Amino acid sequence: MRIKEPKDICAHEMLDDMMLRGTEPCIIRCMEKLRIAMANGTEKTTRKGSRNAVAKNVVDIRTKLILCAQAVAANDDMTASELLKQIKRHASETGDVTQRLAQCFAKGLEARLVGMGSQVWQLRTADRLRPTVEFLKAHNLLTAACSFNRVVLLFSTMTILQAMVGKGRLHIVDYGMHHGFHWADLLRLLASREGGTPKVKITAIGHPDLRPCSIEQIEETGYRLSKCAHEFGVPFNFYAIRKKWEEVSIEDLNTDAGEVLIVNDHLNFNTLMDESIFFADPSPKNIVLHNIRKMRPAVFIQSIVNSSYGASYLSRFREVVFYFSAIFDMFDATIPRDSKCRVVLEQDLFGCFALNAIACEGTDRINRPEKYKQWHARNQRAGLRQLPLKPSIVNALKDEVMRCYHRDFLICEDGQWLLHGWMGRILFAQSTWVADDTS
Repeated sequence: MRIKEPKDICAHEMLDDMMLRGTEPCIIRCMEKLRIAMANGTEKTTRKGSRNAVAKNVVDIRTKLILCAQAVAANDDMTASELLKQIKRHASETGDVTQRLAQCFAKGLEARLVGMGSQVWQLRTADRLRPTVEFLKAHNLLTAACSFNRVVLLFSTMTILQAMVGKGRLHIVDYGMHHGFHWADLLRLLASREGGTPKVKITAIGHPDLRPCSIEQIEETGYRLSKCAHEFGVPFNFYAIRKKWEEVSIEDLNTDAGEVLIVNDHLNFNTLMDESIFFADPSPKNIVLHNIRKMRPAVFIQSIVNSSYGASYLSRFREVVFYFSAIFDMFDATIPRDSKCRVVLEQDLFGCFALNAIACEGTDRINRPEKYKQWHARNQRAGLRQLPLKPSIVNALKDEVMRCYHRDFLICEDGQWLLHGWMGRILFAQSTWVADDTS
């Protein structure tokens, strides 16, 4: 299949460089720049002097946001509009953490009030179909400043490497693949492993209804991964499946005898619809888990966004406020306020998710995360059995977080889930599963 070249040539070249040379050098350089910037005397003085004021503003802006959401839920448009005006007066994408949070949430509330949530969401996501230099720089900044993405990817990579000890064939089934940086890094590691280079196959499952996971983007990623595999000397095949995730079964995977089958979800299953839309069980979430059990993978690696939006609009809004308050506070402690890439992260990347949760309903609301204990129960009902965490992997990841990241990042364990968060709030979780033979 002929792959169209991205229109953004600079982004195309940057992607090739990151995949062929590895993301590690980019992240290390970004970490060094961040340390220098955050050690700047003016930056530290500004933060210290405004800490109490910011804490008070956080309470005030959260109160106004929740009051506005209450008015929206009660269809009191006049009160909601007046509160929104007050929120917007204190909103700025380049201000302190509360002003940035207000800017992000004001967009969602405004779209909700005027009944344009779905249209605004589609316009916001349309530009994310193809990577830009700004997006790639923001991606590197996120990984350098925040331990979450790095831990998620390292957990996946280390789990696969352990599963491949003494094995010669690997098949990865990846739900919702985006740019595939981590798979290029894995190919590089497999090329130099003891015992010889294995044959590798990746099956990427793109969702036809989610534009950020477009099949065209996935095919471009496959083209780049094939170039990387050739460069590294790894026998490689890439396949893309364009189906709704609940329709993908073992028959679609072209599996071979003797291969180690790994199923991977990298923070994507929160887009699956649940019982609140599909009132009959099984819901798409449960169907996907049942189908994974039937695939009988050597390991199913699950990485989830640890949040739960509840049944009502107001409970959802409260959870989104507190979740994104933690994210924005983390950015404020780790990234300078004058960083342009920070604005991209807050207002474009994370802001898109917040807008969808605030402004959209029904099938237009694609973000439906659940807490790790909810996923645990779902997995067990689907006939999956949890594997114990590997102490060697957990210890290596804890050491990585303590050595390289801010002291307020949290990484711990609960019920064989690896949890990571900020200032005591659990934001992401990971675990590994296999088919339960007793089911």
